[in-house]
Amino acid sequence: MMFFMYFCKKNEVVQKLVGQFYEKYALVQTQQVRDFIHTIDWDNRFIGIKGSRGVGKTTLLLQYIRLNFEPNKRVLYVSLDHLYFSENTLYDLVSDFYKKGGLFIAIDEVHKYPNWAIEIKNIYDDMPHLRLVFTGSSLLHIQQAKADLSRRVVVYTMPGLSFREFIQFETQIKLDRYSLEDIIHNPIAISMAITQKIKPLHYFDDYLNYGYYPFYIENKKSFHQKLSEVVLTVLEVDIPQYASIPVSNSVLLKKLLVIISNSVPFKPNMNTISERTGISLNTMKNYLKLLNDAQILQLLYVEHKGINSLGKPEKIFLNNPNLMYNLGIDADKGNIRETFFFNQVQYGYSVFASKTVDFKVDGIYEFELGGRSKKQKQIKEFQNTFLVKDDIEIGSDLTIPLWLFGFLY
Repeated sequence: MMFFMYFCKKNEVVQKLVGQFYEKYALVQTQQVRDFIHTIDWDNRFIGIKGSRGVGKTTLLLQYIRLNFEPNKRVLYVSLDHLYFSENTLYDLVSDFYKKGGLFIAIDEVHKYPNWAIEIKNIYDDMPHLRLVFTGSSLLHIQQAKADLSRRVVVYTMPGLSFREFIQFETQIKLDRYSLEDIIHNPIAISMAITQKIKPLHYFDDYLNYGYYPFYIENKKSFHQKLSEVVLTVLEVDIPQYASIPVSNSVLLKKLLVIISNSVPFKPNMNTISERTGISLNTMKNYLKLLNDAQILQLLYVEHKGINSLGKPEKIFLNNPNLMYNLGIDADKGNIRETFFFNQVQYGYSVFASKTVDFKVDGIYEFELGGRSKKQKQIKEFQNTFLVKDDIEIGSDLTIPLWLFGFLY
C-alpha cells in the first residue's frame, strides 16, 4: 500500500514537471532569437551549453524546442533545481521518458544536481537513440567532472550579447558578423557598410550600460537591480557550491570583489590585496580564478603564463562594462573601452597583455586603445599593431573604431 501511494505521488509530480514544460513552451518568445543558436550543431547526440547567469541559456534551450518540436511525449524540458530531484534521480526520470518513446530531452541547471556528470554518462551509454542537451554554470569544467564526458559531450560556451546582437535586438535590422582578420584588413569598408544601415555610436553607450545581458529586454528600469541579484547569487551560491567553499567564506569573496571593483582595470599587487582582504595568497589566487570562471572578472595574463598556472595576472578587469556600471565604479572612458575590447575579443580569440601596447591577440596582432585624439606615433614602429579609437564611426590607415570589435560574434 505504501509503495502504491509513493508511486502515485511520484507520477503526479512527474506530470507537474511535464505541465510546467508545456507552460514554458507556450510562453517562450521566438521573435528575438540569438545567433548563437546557429553556432551549435544540434545533430550531436549529447550537447552541453555553459555560460554565466543571465546570458540566456534557458531561453535559448526553450526557443530551440519551440522552433523544432511539437509539444508531445517525444520531447521534454526539466530544470534540475526542481524539488522533484531532491528525492528522485535524473537517470530514472530520463529512463522512464526514453522507454515511453522519448527522443529529445533538455536538462537545465545541471550544476544544481550533485551526480549530474555520472548520471549523464550512464544515460549516454544506456540510451543510444536519445538526444540530450544540458545547460550549466560557466564554472563547470567538463574535463574535471567525475565521469569521462569529454568523449561523449560537445560543449559550447555561451557569452552575453555582443554589441552587434544588441543593435539587432533594438532595431530588428540584420547585421553581419566579421572575423578579426576581416576587421583588421578592411575596417573602412566594413565600417561604411554598417553605418549605411545604422548609426552604431547611437547605441554604444546604452550597450555599455545594460546591453550585455539579454534580460534587459524584460525591463530596462530594473535591469541593474536584477544584475545585482545575479552577482550576489554567483558569490553566495554558485561559487561556494561548485568549489565546496563554506558559505561563510562568501563574505571574503564579496570583500575581494569590492576591493577589485573599486580599482579595475589595474595591475594587482597580490600581497596588498591579501592584507586588505585577510585572504591568504594561495586562496586568493584560487578565488580570482573562480571569479574569472564565473565570468564576474576577466584576468589578463602575459602570454605563456596563462590562467591554468594560477600565477599572478598582469591586469584584472570586470567581465563586461555592465558590471562596471552596476558596481558603482566611477570609471573613466579609458577603463570602459579596455573592458569592452577585452570582453568582445576574448570570446573567439586568445587575448594577452602586450609588452608595448594594451593587448596582444592570438600571438600575432597588437592593439593600443585610445580616444578620438590618440595619435599613431606609439604604433608606427611595430608590425601588426593597430590603434583602436573610441568615438569614431570610420577609421583610417591602421586605425579601427572601437565599436567594430563588437561585431566579432
